[in-house]
Amino acid sequence: MASTNDLKNGLVLNLEGQLWQVQEFQHVKPGKGPAFVRTTLKQIPSGKIVDKTFNAGTKVETAQVDRRTMQYLYKEGEDFVFMDMETYDQFPLGPGLVGDAAEWMLENSETTVAMHEGRALYVELPAAVELVITYTEPGLQGDRSSGGTKPATVETGANVNVPLFIDNGEKIKVDTRDGKYLSRA
Repeated sequence: MASTNDLKNGLVLNLEGQLWQVQEFQHVKPGKGPAFVRTTLKQIPSGKIVDKTFNAGTKVETAQVDRRTMQYLYKEGEDFVFMDMETYDQFPLGPGLVGDAAEWMLENSETTVAMHEGRALYVELPAAVELVITYTEPGLQGDRSSGGTKPATVETGANVNVPLFIDNGEKIKVDTRDGKYLSRA
């Protein structure tokens, strides 16, 4: 059990027998009346997002989540196969559990897989990954970093908008949370 004052992003709650991950939270202390906590929760594994308000200091049940470092090995049909780095056990995870992370995962890259009671809940990637541009239109003389952007395809097959001066074969950093170009690597 934890208090609503202990909430933080990424914490997994067990509400009415279902698992919910805290996406955002905000402590609100109005001028009149008691304080409360406004949260945005994501249901695991369905991905449904709801807003829920708790009175400040209310006890909520937290779920015991074990975050394990795993290596993404390969894709087999629709499933993604991961290997636990400690036990070397392999786990096939469906596309629903992997979600948007599939766009940014390279084979043999390390990820974090959240487990609850021996069952995988979701896949977490680092905040940024380095990927090689496989195709983009050639840049023109005079293209500058403050100019516009152009679409580029990276080695995982995902599309990223990059500055005009980026060429094929260059390695770039991409933010895995929103898919935006960060810098050259």
